[in-house]
Amino acid sequence: MHLAYGATNCNARAASRLCHERYPERQHSGYKKFITVHRRLAETDMFKTKMHDTGVARTVRTVEFKEEVLQRVADEPSNSTRDVAKNMNTSNASVWRVLHEQQLHPYHFQKVQGITAADYHPRVQFCRWLLDHIIAQPNFLRYVLWTDEASFTRDGIFNSRNSHVWDEENPYAIFPRKHQNVWAGIVDDYLIGPYLLPERLTGPIYLRFLEGVLPELLENVPLNVRQQMWFQHNRAPAHFAVQVRKYLAQRFGHRWIARGGAVFWPPRSPDLTSLDFFLWGHVKSLVYETPVESELDLIGRISPAFEIIQNEDHQFLV
Repeated sequence: MHLAYGATNCNARAASRLCHERYPERQHSGYKKFITVHRRLAETDMFKTKMHDTGVARTVRTVEFKEEVLQRVADEPSNSTRDVAKNMNTSNASVWRVLHEQQLHPYHFQKVQGITAADYHPRVQFCRWLLDHIIAQPNFLRYVLWTDEASFTRDGIFNSRNSHVWDEENPYAIFPRKHQNVWAGIVDDYLIGPYLLPERLTGPIYLRFLEGVLPELLENVPLNVRQQMWFQHNRAPAHFAVQVRKYLAQRFGHRWIARGGAVFWPPRSPDLTSLDFFLWGHVKSLVYETPVESELDLIGRISPAFEIIQNEDHQFLV
């Protein structure tokens, strides 16, 4: 390139045409590259600088370099590629290429329920109680109705980090979030529900659900299962209402697991139910498979998602 630049009396456009004529089979840079190469040679006596324009050294991705990148990521998996590149005095792109070649992908952290030190004993106590009943009655889990509620955003998935409002001054724009609460349960190998609850669930509303709706949802469950069935729900405020606890004690006797129940449900323990462990993630992956267009669209997707799961070959309690 520099010889062509000199042969054309430092005419960059003419040098570019000359290179195209002499080497038609090659890929060629634009004419400005000839000027850059000449200036770099004049200033540094080198055709290539040791540093990028950003001040980051050019990197040859040797075996040693790749091993160091992988070792840094293995030592601290939450390291960003920018941090690794900065510490190694290399480019972010070089680090990305190494990780991509090794088929490594960045995964976001999952938000989970925090557990305190005081939660350990109640969780162990409940698990021991459960194991004792399973030992005494191997099919015990088939007679527990595990229940839970989950929220679905009516506006689909909204990413505040990728959404913004252009304005001369901060308009303090807000994005109102609307939720659809959905109840579901699992007993034996039966998936119960879904049932749509109001956004604000109160004790009286929940009691009407237990008295009037739940028996209808359980109609397809064999009678012998319903007669021996235990009821479980979590520690939501509506579940702890006095009238709700009175009803459960009357309806199930000692066979209910809850905050204030005959069997104490430990706090912050969603991982102990199959709904949190399996169901909701699967349902939401089906509901949000494509962008949600409206509130009615969201509601219309929930029941079909449950039907798909019901038709799959699942054994919910395994």
